[in-house]
Formats: sequence, C-alpha cells, structure tokens
Amino acid sequence: MKNILVTGGAGFIGSNFLCLMTKKYPNYNFINLDSLTYAGNLENLREIENLPNYSFVKCDIRDSEKLEEVFQSKKINSVIHLAAESHVDRSILGPKIFVETNVVGTQNLLDLARKYEIEKFIHISTDEVYGSLSESGKFTETTSLHPNSPYSASKASSDLLALSYEHTFKMPVIVTRCSNNYGPFQFPEKLIPLMIINALNDKSLPVYGDGLNVRDWLFVDDHSMAIDEIFHNGKIGEVYNIGGNNEWRNIEIVKFILNEIGKPESLITFVKDRPGHDKRYAMDATKLKNELGWEPKTTFENGLPKTIKWYLENKNWWENVTSGEYQKYYETQYVKRIKI
Repeated sequence: MKNILVTGGAGFIGSNFLCLMTKKYPNYNFINLDSLTYAGNLENLREIENLPNYSFVKCDIRDSEKLEEVFQSKKINSVIHLAAESHVDRSILGPKIFVETNVVGTQNLLDLARKYEIEKFIHISTDEVYGSLSESGKFTETTSLHPNSPYSASKASSDLLALSYEHTFKMPVIVTRCSNNYGPFQFPEKLIPLMIINALNDKSLPVYGDGLNVRDWLFVDDHSMAIDEIFHNGKIGEVYNIGGNNEWRNIEIVKFILNEIGKPESLITFVKDRPGHDKRYAMDATKLKNELGWEPKTTFENGLPKTIKWYLENKNWWENVTSGEYQKYYETQYVKRIKI
C-alpha cells in the first residue's frame, strides 16, 4: 500500500490533484498535510473528504516535530511536495515567510524523508526560477537559474536543496517546474480569478505596467496528470518542465475575460508595475513529452471559458475566501498600486 503525503493539498493545485488522484488510485492512501493559511481551503476537497483513501492533517511544514509524528503515524512512503508561499507580490512585501516555508520547510521534509527512507520525493517548483526571457526562446531543464523575486529565489533554493539530497544522500528526488496554472479553486489574488471576480463586480481590473508581460498558461488538471506521470515513471534525480505551450500577454487575457463576461474594457486600469517584474516566461516541455509521453490536453480557448464558468457558478466559494484577511491585504496593499 502506498501512503502518499501531499503537502499543500488544500491549496489550488494540491486540491485539484487530490480530487483526481484519490479517485484514480483507490488503492493508494493520500494524506493531505496543510497548515490552512489564507490560501488553503478544505472546501476545495468536499467531494473527497469521506473517501476511505483520503485523510487530512493540519500541520505547518516548518514544524519538524509534528511533521515527524505524521511520518511515523501515517507510515509515509512517498511525498509529493506542493506546500509553498507562492505569491510574488506578498514576497516583495515580506520575504521572510517565503524563506522559512519554502526553504526551511522543504529541508524539514527532506530530512524526514531521508530518515524514514521514503520511496519517492516529488518536489513541485515553478518556471519563475529561470528568470525572464526576451521575445524568443524557451526555458529548458538546463537553463541557468536566475530568480528575480524573493518568491522565485526561495523556490530556486528549495529546488537546489532537493537535488543536493539526491546527489549527496542518494534520495529518490525528482523536481518539476511548471508554468502558470489556472482553473477552478484558484485563490483570487492571482491574475485570472482576480480579473474574473472584479469584472463580475464592476470593479477596476488592475493591470501591471503596459500589460505586455507574457506567461505560458497550463490548465491545473493537465498539471496534475503530469505530476502523476512523473511520480510513477519519472527518472530519479531529473528535472522536468511542465508547460502549456500556450503563451498569452496579460492584457490579452484580461480582454478575453471581459469579452466572455460581457463587460467593457473601460474597467481596465493600468497600475504601477511590480518591482522586478519578469517580462516573459515560456516553457519547453519536450523532455516530458519524449520520455513520458505527456502533453497538455486543454487549450486556453477551452480552459479559460471553463474556468470563468466555474467562478460564475461558485460565487459563494469566492465570496467566502475573499473576506477577512485577504480582503484587508487587497485593500491596503494591492489596490494602492492603482496610482501610476
């Protein structure tokens, strides 16, 4: 029996992954470990909360003692590590928690995984560790790391730490780096859900700089299936890029959303650009395709309307998660950038 610890399983990517995998693999036990910070929400997992192969443990990966209790009691033999502080804007306002969670928290997990001789450790990272691209070219797994924000620097550090444990201690580590995810249950501080919700409420849609920054977009279910393939068939010690082959400028996405919802482009407000804002990301996932046969199945033209429809039909979900702590952050830190 595989007892798989999924860290950050109440977050956006983690909850989508668990909802798919618990049903696909009824003979695996999935243990969701999450500290339930502002972006973690057990409502995302309501459809699987009573399944016999799913359980939840509230725990912060910075707490090594409680982590060890989980490894012992749950007899963990594999780890899929998604837990992270992940919002660039927040890392600019307060970098310390990003280092504590993304670096020290990862080290705690690696130390315990080594101690308990786990079978597989999948470390989930981001394309942002590579830095910024010009108008041509794509990131490959051999591209030099050049993180430009406290967030991406903390993720690059945790990537290197994980790979060092494989090299030094012969641990079964694999690192994945994905492009921008989108889909249901994404916390509303991210571009796509923020624009959808603001448009629905006839609020201004804040777009950084000139809106010409380019990102590669990956539907969250496609990302989950890539992790699944890598977990079962990926090579130990390797890095795999997971990309959507789907580049869009931010302003194009915002206009697409407004058009889908039927709102005017006059809602767009260009705001002062984020410090150190990377211009372009583009992922080359050829290695993953050639070695494991994975390719994204969801086009942006299909996935974005599907995502918009989900937010339209789940108003109670996003109204709940945009109250309280997040709303305070949004009003005091994000909105004030509107003055350009």
